[in-house]
Amino acid sequence: MRDFLEDLGHGVHAIDTGYVRPRFDAAYLIVEAGRAAFIDCGVNHGVTRLLQALERLHLGVDCVDWVLPTHVHLDHAGGAGLLMQALPNARLATHPRGLRHLIDPSQLWAGAMAVYGEAEMERSYGRIVAVPAERTQALADGEIVQLAGRALRILDTPGHARHHVCIWDEKSRGVFTGDTFGISYREFDTAQGPWIFPTSSPVQFEPEAMKESVRRILALGPEVLYLTHYGRIGEVPQLAAMMIELIDATVAEVLPLRHADERHERMMAALRGLYLERLQRHGCQLAPEVSMRLLDMDVELNAQGLAIWLDRPQT
Repeated sequence: MRDFLEDLGHGVHAIDTGYVRPRFDAAYLIVEAGRAAFIDCGVNHGVTRLLQALERLHLGVDCVDWVLPTHVHLDHAGGAGLLMQALPNARLATHPRGLRHLIDPSQLWAGAMAVYGEAEMERSYGRIVAVPAERTQALADGEIVQLAGRALRILDTPGHARHHVCIWDEKSRGVFTGDTFGISYREFDTAQGPWIFPTSSPVQFEPEAMKESVRRILALGPEVLYLTHYGRIGEVPQLAAMMIELIDATVAEVLPLRHADERHERMMAALRGLYLERLQRHGCQLAPEVSMRLLDMDVELNAQGLAIWLDRPQT
């Protein structure tokens, strides 16, 4: 069994939160001079692993100064309130648009319920715990979060969600990208390197904003990206080009379906075809049915998010 904790160097550790399947959902723990910060934290069921990671690294819960969700979608921040209960000195900081939903998670819960349904919410996420307002902080674009003198710069990066931030860590020359820079599962790595694709899951996909955020990240010159889904990857210029091309290809596939009958099913079919064609081009040797099993959740959620985007008045 693969260890859930991986040392990535420069004081950065990836924690497999156990959500959905192995190597699907990562939280990151940065350690600097005995102080620590979590970037993303997964759902309630993964909090035990985050606390075990501290123990494995001989850090007390009082050593954590920050919990920094990239955005408040549940696979990134659903466990934030529960985690904060265990960290007496930590402050939670994120985009102001998302922060209010962690202080009062009722709307966040209702929105996720509309997507997943009550049974799946209880099974996969558990009840969301509110974060006390006095332990939170809103983050502005360009703001520096200090971790024992280590500067973590906040980047306002919409496209996946309007309340999304990425975090530039100059020490590791890496960006913690949440979902803005897409999804890259290790099962699809080939001799050509990682394969990456955009996530348009509900409810605020904006293709032009996403492309601009990708370009902004690329302009920093990062050597690595730390993706929530999943892990550390390099070859950033190639991945940026792949992301932008696939954003455009996705839009081209679904725009003709704006007013189609059985739109959701046809969009899912279009996405399956697009992903399989790109995977074949990338040299993936997995059988198509295996690839689709790995991508099934993403196809469903991406189609839902694209439908919301198609129905939004276009400016």
